[in-house]
Amino acid sequence: MVRRWLTWLALSVVLVGALVLGSGSDGPRTAAERSADLASQLRCPTCQGQSVADSNAPAAEAIRTEVRRRVDAGESDEEILAYIDGQFADSLILTPPRSGVGALVWILPVAALVLAVAGLGVSFRRWRSDPSPEVTDDDRRRVSEALRPPP
Repeated sequence: MVRRWLTWLALSVVLVGALVLGSGSDGPRTAAERSADLASQLRCPTCQGQSVADSNAPAAEAIRTEVRRRVDAGESDEEILAYIDGQFADSLILTPPRSGVGALVWILPVAALVLAVAGLGVSFRRWRSDPSPEVTDDDRRRVSEALRPPP
């Protein structure tokens, strides 16, 4: 049993390591990459359900131009997003915040997955550990009578 747990633990460590290494960046991003990334994080104010990066609307083009100008000026991603978001009454940020109530959007799916896996593990463990019912002499007698051919 311990060996099985160690195998699963080792597999989990390898999987997490692969995900962390695979999601890492390949070095500093260019201004064009930063601009495109920031534009994909902003919602187009005039389009329904499109990001600034995906939209061809004049408002989206103006926002892309402003983002590129600010990237070239050396502003940080957070400063650029805060400035663009502050220019409109409705929030243009597509990703929910990672703090406060918005953190629930990030935490709840992971918590639900962990609880589901834990629940399945407990259920399977109980299912496997339930002892088989004892066969009594009365049970054996009933089976013998049922299998005996009629007279």
